[in-house]
Amino acid sequence: MKKKRRTPKEHDNSYKQLFSHPRMVKDLLQGFIPQKWVTQLDFRTLSKVSGHYVSEDLRDREDDIVWKVRRYSQKDEWLYIYLLIEFQSSVDPFMAVRLMVYIGLLYQDLIKTEEISSSQLLPPVLPLVLYNGEDRWYADREISELIAPFPAELEKHCPHLEYLVMDERHDYSDEQLGSQLNNLAANLFQLEKSRTKSETQQALSLLIKWLKQAPPSLRVAFKTWLKRVKLPRHLPGVVLPEFINLQEIETMLATSTDNWLEESKKEGRKEGRKEGKAQFLMSLLEDKFGPLNHEIKATILRLTEAGLLECAKRLWTAQTLQDVIKPEKLTKKKGFTR
Repeated sequence: MKKKRRTPKEHDNSYKQLFSHPRMVKDLLQGFIPQKWVTQLDFRTLSKVSGHYVSEDLRDREDDIVWKVRRYSQKDEWLYIYLLIEFQSSVDPFMAVRLMVYIGLLYQDLIKTEEISSSQLLPPVLPLVLYNGEDRWYADREISELIAPFPAELEKHCPHLEYLVMDERHDYSDEQLGSQLNNLAANLFQLEKSRTKSETQQALSLLIKWLKQAPPSLRVAFKTWLKRVKLPRHLPGVVLPEFINLQEIETMLATSTDNWLEESKKEGRKEGRKEGKAQFLMSLLEDKFGPLNHEIKATILRLTEAGLLECAKRLWTAQTLQDVIKPEKLTKKKGFTR
């Protein structure tokens, strides 16, 4: 019996379970933000913001997680980390707007619940997007870049907010991830990027070793993610057994057939070629017509290889950008991916 294709929502929920553990958040910050302020955090105080004082609007953001941590130099002050888990199929060009709204809601709730008094300053909030889409993250990260220019006298009134993105698939090389010893977030990224059976086995072996001192709930969260997301991605149609622990998954990989990831490897090579062609087409278009807006970039990244070729052919005789990108001539069957 074939199993249903896993949805991005299931991936989001699995990640929410993983990053609901302080060890994962600590490893994420220490391993992937090489900035001085991270070394000043007292991770012993790291605590998840409890649901009883998160507004209903924020609770509706069920894929997002809010943590707080104290700094050694500021024992009575908190730094908040708004972790937004994003596994949608396309990049959201207005992510900066979304995060400004969410942070505003968080501040409102801290005031409403009297976590912050009128005599106190609002705590700093780090807006962090954890992204694992196929396309490289290209959206503007500073909200002011999404706003039309203000008159010179009004520039000081333009809002500013810049968020941080961790693009798992594109920002970190295998060497970078492999150098992160005993870092569970890096190990998770390695498992995400692994396409061959041997790569997955190697990363899983390290995971089992590093999880020995972890709480049982974190081991269960990794097992759930592997069972519901990672393995079904590479073993479509296979009914997986109910694994008791990670060692059973490791045994299953050791005894499974060697061709379990062949289709995944082919798909990975195909996706890599397509993204390269899309980036090259965008470069040519910008050389000829100037900077591309988010809508055009999103359209190009959704094109199939046949659609990219069709646009490239039109480029040489095109007088305008619209002469190249003609959605009405790029049918779903031929020009666009779903």
